[in-house]
Amino acid sequence: MSEKVYPICVIGGGSAGTMAVIRSVLNNDETLFFPGTPKDKKRSRDFWVSKVENMPAHLGYKKGIVQPNKESIDWLENGNFKEKLHHKKRQGVTGIQKTGDLFQIISSEDEKYLCEYVILCTGVMDVQPKIGGSIDPILPYANIQLADYCLRCDGHHVLNKRLSVIGEGDGAAWVGIMLKERYECPQVDLLMHGKRAAFSEDVQKLINKYQFNVFESEITEVIGDRKVLKGYKLSNGENVETDFTFISLGMIVYNELAVSLGADVDKRGFVLTDEKGETSVSNLFVAGDLRANSMKQIYTAWNHAVESADKINGRIRAKKRATQL
Repeated sequence: MSEKVYPICVIGGGSAGTMAVIRSVLNNDETLFFPGTPKDKKRSRDFWVSKVENMPAHLGYKKGIVQPNKESIDWLENGNFKEKLHHKKRQGVTGIQKTGDLFQIISSEDEKYLCEYVILCTGVMDVQPKIGGSIDPILPYANIQLADYCLRCDGHHVLNKRLSVIGEGDGAAWVGIMLKERYECPQVDLLMHGKRAAFSEDVQKLINKYQFNVFESEITEVIGDRKVLKGYKLSNGENVETDFTFISLGMIVYNELAVSLGADVDKRGFVLTDEKGETSVSNLFVAGDLRANSMKQIYTAWNHAVESADKINGRIRAKKRATQL
């Protein structure tokens, strides 16, 4: 293990992680960066996002998060602050410990590093529906955003289209209700995918008002040609026609590193922080989708990252001042 102590370590290379690196490096703070292994990347949200249409200046990218993030890191690596960035390409973090005031980071290459502050940006992943025991049947349509997850990012895709929502209970119903009211979908089908349909009284009234169809039978097949989504076959023999699907099955929260340090989390597993992103573990910060009580958006991830990086920079500068007085 190197005895060098890095001021900041950023773990995760999505929207929050990239902005945390940008802000930390441009604050002139030496920054150790673990963007994640190729396997980590495939488990991340940004890997599955193609067009980003709700963010200025992102329309020109085929991969609306991955490509601009790469451009930014490449710029840092070749710019005036390149000596401040220690980019561990294609590496993730498998373990983290804290002893006294320092964190020990164990990389996916089984190397150990010491740092004073950590900004954790490991994010979340949307739960995929298993069809025939596998998530593979839905992925081609998720890749081209005919099956989507985020109402703010992609809700506009359903304008005047037949909509299906895969999910359970009131949560799935509210997705359908909001999209129906906002985008005037002529048909909305709620697919419970083998679960019993159970809604609160108020939600059931809206389901009846908007004449939603509710199907409890399990989905057995996706109907389409991997470029056009046409519908679903159900275990009871019915076919459900659709133009677009929203998936509302919850999120997988990648909180293992935070939990291993004893950071507080909410009931869903999101990490609790103060207004600047600091967790219950001193000097451990969280930015992006992993952070509790926030929107899961690119712009909020950026804001989280800047708040945390600037807070850390303030502490670093205060410590230097104290040693100079």
